[in-house]
Amino acid sequence: MSRLILTFTNSGAGSLKTARLADCVIGVEHRFVWGRLPASDDLNLSLARWSTERDDSSPHWLDNLTGTIFEDARDQGLGLIEFCERFDAIDLWVDPDPNSQLQLIWLLDFLRSHPNVTSRLAILQADCVIGGQQPGGLAAQQLRLIPVGRDHLDIAGAAWAAWRAPTPEAWFGLLQQALAGLPRLRDSVIALLEELPSRNCGLGATEMRMLELISAGHLHPYDLFPGHEKPNERRTFGYWEVGALLDGLARCSMPAVSGLDEGPFDLAMHDAEDRHRRYSRSRLALTELGKAIVAGAADFSRHNPIDRWWGGTELTSDRLWRWDAKKQTLLAPQP
Repeated sequence: MSRLILTFTNSGAGSLKTARLADCVIGVEHRFVWGRLPASDDLNLSLARWSTERDDSSPHWLDNLTGTIFEDARDQGLGLIEFCERFDAIDLWVDPDPNSQLQLIWLLDFLRSHPNVTSRLAILQADCVIGGQQPGGLAAQQLRLIPVGRDHLDIAGAAWAAWRAPTPEAWFGLLQQALAGLPRLRDSVIALLEELPSRNCGLGATEMRMLELISAGHLHPYDLFPGHEKPNERRTFGYWEVGALLDGLARCSMPAVSGLDEGPFDLAMHDAEDRHRRYSRSRLALTELGKAIVAGAADFSRHNPIDRWWGGTELTSDRLWRWDAKKQTLLAPQP
């Protein structure tokens, strides 16, 4: 029986290829936890039939895939649906982090109108990052695959629509729904709500955790980044996104953090060895505003303009949805 594995990080795809658990492994990676969401039509085109006339700047699932099987798929102009139909079994291996869970609900929502594919689908919800596991451990987990049913597809459709909605209300409403079919989704719903500006300080949970770490004596930028055995246990955002959040705390109208000697946190800085060295050796400190925020006596959003995306919601200073972590409640913008 021919088997295809789809996963949502390139590192996970690499580990699964090494484990040789399927005839073909594909990593389909989008970032849905950060920035403005791609339009639905653009996402659909990224999985549609291949065309030599397409805009090269538009991402496509066949981009960067090498090997005879993918060259044949390009030659035949196959979309992901047509490619999946070549396999008897299709497994979705999913990391526990929020971005992977968002990719899962997006892909299930896309596939739900293709029963010839969904009838072959099974899901494996990993307990830890797939890309960090050894082949033997991955092979043992394969027994945990769960066939995809109508309940999985219905939950995914509702959740993806909620994440794309122009307010966080539908996403918050998921907490009142039965989500057991996708057991990692509830934790991700909460983790993403926690990244809304807090009722008390106007910062998301990851930003607040970085200020707390600086207050506790972690003085260098990379001390604040999540990672294996590091004190920042928040895993909602990735490397580039955490760097951007730190920039936002240090490079704004009234900073909460001082001492960041380089930036912005982009490829250009990483490519310049001297700039990156200065960045990594920066000695950070809390400003008076930062100290007041950690003490619970100030609100970052009262001193700095807010303009960013959270799913389909545009958060601005005059349209600021907030999260009350203590009461687990969503707060609408105040007039």
